[in-house]
Amino acid sequence: MEGKRRNGILRKFGMALRRYRRIAKLTQEDLADMAGIERSHVGTIERGENNLTLISIVKLCDALKINPSDLLTDLDKWPKGG
Repeated sequence: MEGKRRNGILRKFGMALRRYRRIAKLTQEDLADMAGIERSHVGTIERGENNLTLISIVKLCDALKINPSDLLTDLDKWPKGG
Protein backbone atom coordinates (compact mmCIF):
# COMPACT_ATOMS: atom_id res chain seq x y z
CA MET A 1 0.00 0.00 0.00
CA GLU A 2 1.28 3.44 -0.86
CA GLY A 3 2.95 5.04 2.18
CA LYS A 4 0.98 8.28 2.08
CA ARG A 5 -2.36 6.49 1.77
CA ARG A 6 -1.41 4.02 4.51
CA ASN A 7 -0.46 6.85 6.87
CA GLY A 8 -3.71 8.66 6.10
CA ILE A 9 -5.76 5.58 6.92
CA LEU A 10 -3.90 5.07 10.19
CA ARG A 11 -4.43 8.73 11.15
CA LYS A 12 -8.15 8.55 10.36
CA PHE A 13 -8.48 5.37 12.40
CA GLY A 14 -6.61 7.00 15.28
CA MET A 15 -8.87 10.04 15.19
CA ALA A 16 -11.95 7.81 15.26
CA LEU A 17 -10.57 5.86 18.22
CA ARG A 18 -9.81 9.08 20.10
CA ARG A 19 -13.33 10.40 19.38
CA TYR A 20 -14.98 7.24 20.75
CA ARG A 21 -12.64 7.17 23.76
CA ARG A 22 -13.55 10.75 24.61
CA ILE A 23 -17.26 10.06 24.15
CA ALA A 24 -16.83 7.22 26.67
CA LYS A 25 -15.03 9.70 28.96
CA LEU A 26 -12.00 7.44 29.25
CA THR A 27 -8.33 8.34 29.47
CA GLN A 28 -5.83 6.50 27.29
CA GLU A 29 -4.77 4.64 30.43
CA ASP A 30 -8.38 3.65 31.23
CA LEU A 31 -8.93 2.35 27.71
CA ALA A 32 -5.63 0.48 27.70
CA ASP A 33 -6.43 -1.20 31.03
CA MET A 34 -9.90 -2.20 29.86
CA ALA A 35 -8.57 -3.54 26.54
CA GLY A 36 -5.58 -5.28 28.08
CA ILE A 37 -2.97 -3.37 26.09
CA GLU A 38 -0.21 -0.89 26.97
CA ARG A 39 -1.17 2.77 27.44
CA SER A 40 1.62 3.88 25.14
CA HIS A 41 0.17 1.60 22.45
CA VAL A 42 -3.14 3.48 22.63
CA GLY A 43 -1.24 6.74 22.16
CA THR A 44 0.60 5.49 19.08
CA ILE A 45 -2.67 4.22 17.59
CA GLU A 46 -4.44 7.54 18.19
CA ARG A 47 -1.55 9.41 16.54
CA GLY A 48 -1.70 7.10 13.51
CA GLU A 49 1.77 5.72 14.19
CA ASN A 50 0.81 2.09 14.63
CA ASN A 51 -0.70 -0.42 12.22
CA LEU A 52 -2.60 -2.48 14.76
CA THR A 53 -3.92 -6.03 14.44
CA LEU A 54 -7.52 -7.11 14.10
CA ILE A 55 -7.26 -8.60 17.60
CA SER A 56 -6.28 -5.17 18.98
CA ILE A 57 -9.17 -3.52 17.15
CA VAL A 58 -11.63 -5.99 18.68
CA LYS A 59 -10.14 -5.54 22.17
CA LEU A 60 -10.45 -1.75 21.90
CA CYS A 61 -14.00 -1.97 20.59
CA ASP A 62 -15.02 -4.38 23.34
CA ALA A 63 -13.62 -1.95 25.92
CA LEU A 64 -15.51 0.94 24.30
CA LYS A 65 -18.66 -1.19 23.94
CA ILE A 66 -18.88 -0.46 20.21
CA ASN A 67 -18.73 -2.57 17.06
CA PRO A 68 -15.54 -2.60 14.99
CA SER A 69 -17.60 -1.26 12.09
CA ASP A 70 -18.19 1.92 14.12
CA LEU A 71 -14.46 2.66 14.08
CA LEU A 72 -14.04 1.66 10.46
CA THR A 73 -16.90 3.78 9.09
CA ASP A 74 -14.63 6.77 8.41
CA LEU A 75 -12.39 4.54 6.30
CA ASP A 76 -15.30 3.81 3.95
CA LYS A 77 -14.94 7.37 2.69
CA TRP A 78 -11.24 6.86 1.84
CA PRO A 79 -10.54 6.78 -1.93
CA LYS A 80 -10.08 3.29 -3.33
CA GLY A 81 -7.09 2.12 -5.34
CA GLY A 82 -3.67 3.65 -5.75
